[in-house]
Amino acid sequence: MTANDLPPRLGDLTFHGPLSEARATRLIERLAAPAPATVLDIGCGWGELLMRVLEAAPGATGVGLDINGEDLARGRVLAGERGLADRVEFVEESALGTTRGPVDAILCLGSSQALCDPDQPHDPAAALRELRRLVTPGGRVVLGEGFWERTPTAEQLAGMWPDARTDDHLSLGGLVDLAIEAGFRPAWIETASREEWEEFESGYRHATELWLAAHPDHPLAAETRTRVDRQRSAWLNGYREVLGIAYLTLVPVA
Repeated sequence: MTANDLPPRLGDLTFHGPLSEARATRLIERLAAPAPATVLDIGCGWGELLMRVLEAAPGATGVGLDINGEDLARGRVLAGERGLADRVEFVEESALGTTRGPVDAILCLGSSQALCDPDQPHDPAAALRELRRLVTPGGRVVLGEGFWERTPTAEQLAGMWPDARTDDHLSLGGLVDLAIEAGFRPAWIETASREEWEEFESGYRHATELWLAAHPDHPLAAETRTRVDRQRSAWLNGYREVLGIAYLTLVPVA
């Protein structure tokens, strides 16, 4: 069995989340506007946003943290292709209690759980306090965080991830209040659109769906089909138009 025979992974995604090119450009412009010298990406994946920030802030260096070695390896290849290998470091380590700060700019998109105790329920307040600790005075943080667009019904919760609960997320207002309590001012508040969600959800599975259609009898087809069908069902029958993603551009209070 060769690598070409295996089911693809994230092959059609530029960003690992519901984020359009237009919104990504705006987020990067705001983060790079103060000309940061140091950038930290928590849960960076393959570091696409991190590298774009470095391109927008030519004097900056960056560090991307993640525990997925495959994604980090992809990031190193991309950095080399874009002439950024000497300005970015991809590190396979946990962000919990990290000492890689303070820095001038922080990206934390869909990864705030990396700043929380894994043996406790996800605590966005704790994550925000950590982000405040890690950013320099006058710096910027871009946080991508889930919130409930509306309170999910019992049926919707049952269709989501295992043991989904209404207290898994806050409202948008509750999330912004926590950011203020942690010592930030919310300089910009925006949320992922339905189109961004659909692009992400379909793009997440697109290459794998094509592979399944072409390889129905492959030894890995059954488990891959089960996984993909479960993911799609969780979206369509669970969190679609219930779970939102907020993109908050945060500035620390002096």
